[in-house]
Amino acid sequence: MDKIGILESIKDLAKLRTKDLYLNDFLLTWEKSMDELKAHYLVAEILRGMRENNLSTRLFDSGLGISLFRDASTRTRFSYASACNLLGIEEQVLDESKSQISHGETVRETANMISFMADVIGIRDDMYIGRGNTYMREVSKSVLEGYREGVLEQRPTLVNLQCDIDHPTQSMSDALHLINYFGGIENLKGKKIAMTWAYSPSYGKPLSVPQGIVGLLTRFGAELHLAHPKGYEIMPEVEEVARRNAAETGGKFTKSNSMSDAFEGAHVVYPKSWAPFAAMEKRTKLYDKGDDAGIKALEKELLAQNANHKDWECTEEMMAKTHNGEALYMHCLPADITGVSCKEGEVAASVFERYRIPQYKEASYKPYIIAAMIFLSKVANPAEKLQQMVERGNPRMF
Repeated sequence: MDKIGILESIKDLAKLRTKDLYLNDFLLTWEKSMDELKAHYLVAEILRGMRENNLSTRLFDSGLGISLFRDASTRTRFSYASACNLLGIEEQVLDESKSQISHGETVRETANMISFMADVIGIRDDMYIGRGNTYMREVSKSVLEGYREGVLEQRPTLVNLQCDIDHPTQSMSDALHLINYFGGIENLKGKKIAMTWAYSPSYGKPLSVPQGIVGLLTRFGAELHLAHPKGYEIMPEVEEVARRNAAETGGKFTKSNSMSDAFEGAHVVYPKSWAPFAAMEKRTKLYDKGDDAGIKALEKELLAQNANHKDWECTEEMMAKTHNGEALYMHCLPADITGVSCKEGEVAASVFERYRIPQYKEASYKPYIIAAMIFLSKVANPAEKLQQMVERGNPRMF
């Protein structure tokens, strides 16, 4: 995007209603309006364009972006750090093992103590059903109270870096990848997207990626086909979100227990392993009880269950069933690649390698999406502010 394109995108941004994003969190995509979603895509593209044109995107002169990762991460961890740096704030990692939480520090106290000079808090808490999103909302409530009571000079906003319900930074990045791939958000309408389970030799992958995809891409009039073996259901309330979205946009939300049916005629395929919702609920209860033996038994049971479905693999034969045999293959990464990262996995090595560069590009949108989430939560008039930043013309690199 050149400077003219940046200025045109800013004009498009000015037409959107974004005031409710100001000083608010980004926790679930289906809590945002269509204008608000579009605003995030525009701001992400504008920031990317500015960086490509050597224009400074520094919104802050100082400040902190707190991060708390309760699960392992590569892409989201570095994307969050990159987003903070892009806007001029410094990431500070909250390592709970080095905090006073083990000594009885409450969520309210921790949230306020880390937030004296913080502008944003990013949290990944995706392991336990009913916990992650709830925890994020408790942190949000705590810092809002701290701000209203005069403890904090500013109210940090929250970004959901993945929870038990949704993975909005991933699904928003995936959607931006599709918007660019198909040449516009309007061109997602009518496209068949297969969100399918795929075999993995591990058992505990979160539900939030497939849930995020069905909860977001049905907003654009796509035909979303969710497929998985029997017993691998996602949260019923998220399925209901997808049904409602499809009804409102003229799209479709279809469920089946056939990977082949999902791939048939698909324009986009997203084969990804996840743990059954019922099993994740059971695991959460076992952790609550400290039942290590029960957890090990459940893991053994789920691995055996997975092994019954090794035919759920994205192979060349499966890809041949898609639209003109050329569907876009997507994955949040890292994928379980047959013969590469594991003996048998989610995707054949030849399929993965053919789509490796598009997947890396898919991942490259995430820093800009996160930066857009931060930007729109901290700026009351984003189009005006971006216009000023472009006109100022400060170089990023001297």
